[in-house]
Amino acid sequence: MTDIPVRVRPEIAALPSYKQGKQAGASAFKLSSNENPFDPLPSVVAAVQDATTFNRYPDALAGRLRARLAERFGVSDDHVHVAAGSVSILYQLAQAAASVGDEIVLPWRSFEAYPGIVTVTGATPVMVPLTDAAANDLPALAAAVTDRTRAVFVCTPNNPTGAVVSQADFDAFVAAVPSDVLIVLDEAYAEFVTDPAAVNGVTVVAAGHPNVVLLRTFSKAYGLAGLRIGYAIGHPRILDAARSAGIPLSVTAQAEAAALASLDAEDELRARVAIVAERRDALIARLRDAGWDVPAAQGNFVWLPAGERALEVAAVFEAADLVVRPFAGDGVRISVGEAESLRRIVDIAASVAP
Repeated sequence: MTDIPVRVRPEIAALPSYKQGKQAGASAFKLSSNENPFDPLPSVVAAVQDATTFNRYPDALAGRLRARLAERFGVSDDHVHVAAGSVSILYQLAQAAASVGDEIVLPWRSFEAYPGIVTVTGATPVMVPLTDAAANDLPALAAAVTDRTRAVFVCTPNNPTGAVVSQADFDAFVAAVPSDVLIVLDEAYAEFVTDPAAVNGVTVVAAGHPNVVLLRTFSKAYGLAGLRIGYAIGHPRILDAARSAGIPLSVTAQAEAAALASLDAEDELRARVAIVAERRDALIARLRDAGWDVPAAQGNFVWLPAGERALEVAAVFEAADLVVRPFAGDGVRISVGEAESLRRIVDIAASVAP
């Protein structure tokens, strides 16, 4: 780009910046960012308010939270890494694993940040189409691995389509991928999954695959999106490499306090997650009745495969004060939000059904 006043890498100059879901006005429902629609729990707010040592640096390793998560997953503390959201750990892992001349294999369409994360490392993103069911195509991902491949991303439930891969298929995938290739299992929406056949990170961790790193976040089910905190479970040396590629002290004391308080209040939060999952399933059924071929979804969002009409369809929703997330040429993602939004979503979807 000729308007940049200094020399930057051309692939970075050409790379579009990540665009978050559009903000909503006071009268609109914000259904564009897969946020938790419930207000923070009072106990979590109180924990943040008590973490007032702003004049001190936080614990760089979030030691208390690492210990809690290690106990939960049945591993030692050094198998846990905490950072400012799971996307931060994705950046760290990609930077640690790949460079110029390397490749990272990823599903597409999937999390919008994936191709940019790879490009920033200097590596090449190898984008593998989803299955007809809008899920990661694990055999195709495995087949795309070459001697240049340094990592493979697996997103389940897949963002933005919501489909999951099964535990059996994931186990076969791990067996098919060379043991020196990093596999990142991105489970940002795992808590919303109700399909018993779906892959489960707890099971994956227990299996002890040294080249698999599990990613999860407190942003979605736990409602801490604004505090930016997520974690990884994996081999200590891989996580050490990720930390070396990361920005030190990026997890605030307030975020760690909120995550710990959320784990203390997990029963309350899980009840909220169950409500969102019920709304999701009901919304899928009603959208299908309205004429949309909505894939089975296991996150806190649903997918309208609008294809080339994606921007047009999203504009109709926005005009009705429903701010959704269009992906040009592919479809529209709708977060499952307030109960009051559901009828309006179905009415608008029916009006623009294919």
